[in-house]
Amino acid sequence: MTFRRITTSKMAAMAVALSVALAPALAEARPGVGGSSGSRGAKTFSAPPATQTAPSAAAPIQRTMTPQSQPNVGQAAAAPAAAAARPGFFGSSLGRGLMAGLLGAGLFGLLSGSGLFSGLGSMSSIIGLLLQVGLLFIVVRLAMNFFARRREQQFASAPAGAGMQREGLGNLGGMFGGGSASGAGPSGAGPSAGVSAAAPVISNLQISPEDFAAFERKLGEVQSAYGEENLDRLRRAVTPEMASYFAEDLADNARKGVINKVSGAKLLEGDLSEAWREGNEDYATVAMRFSVMDTIVERATGAYVSGDRTAPSEVTEIWTFTRRSGGTVEDWKLSAIQQAA
Repeated sequence: MTFRRITTSKMAAMAVALSVALAPALAEARPGVGGSSGSRGAKTFSAPPATQTAPSAAAPIQRTMTPQSQPNVGQAAAAPAAAAARPGFFGSSLGRGLMAGLLGAGLFGLLSGSGLFSGLGSMSSIIGLLLQVGLLFIVVRLAMNFFARRREQQFASAPAGAGMQREGLGNLGGMFGGGSASGAGPSGAGPSAGVSAAAPVISNLQISPEDFAAFERKLGEVQSAYGEENLDRLRRAVTPEMASYFAEDLADNARKGVINKVSGAKLLEGDLSEAWREGNEDYATVAMRFSVMDTIVERATGAYVSGDRTAPSEVTEIWTFTRRSGGTVEDWKLSAIQQAA
């Protein structure tokens, strides 16, 4: 498997032009190139902290089976409902009171034989009416505010639902596979406040040197299994979601009549970005800089299409691994790949 961009070797002018024309279509078919995929649990849509190996922000995950949290339904409905229910001047208490006063004065004028608006014939009558309506409006408004505050106090005193606990991860970074040491950054932001009480609690997770060694092994296993188009090996090393993405990409390569040959993956540097326990699942996100031989060949003839046949490509990516809580180091499986920006 490979996640890097295609480079063309020095060939004749016609061959170079052909390779350049074919490269974008082939690159788009391979996982990780031009996008990021997989799931990181509750942190799928949060950027992992930067590390020494990957100091730039990771590309956001674009292909995932994790549903993105939606705005609170009550809050989403409240805004349009409030806008629709917001009265105009004649729908407000003051407007209704003023209209009632005007109609009352007009009816009084009719009954007294003085005309419809004779009751408002003098400035003192108009001022008196406005004062009465104004006083009535103030009294009604004070009463409404009083009852609204009572409701808010009752709601605030109700038991609150269990929220999501988010804690910093501290300095858990380290060196593995010959990489340089690096401290992990603070924990990435989880879902926004206001998640439901059913949201899993997130807590710190300690990563051991044995875990880092397992991550390095998984890197080699996934790369070589993808290059061999061995779906059985891939399924043992990755989550079902990632296996489905790789299967789609391999099928796309088959339709194009090419094979992505990948071999010799070697970790050059790696460090921990963040690690956490979420419900019954453990997660660890690590930045890895590695080298790998990566070429595209024709499926029928084995003819070279693109990639460097003489020197390995070097790339930095952010991989997330997951396992059931309490599992062994061999239980880690690749659950997401993000490109380093």
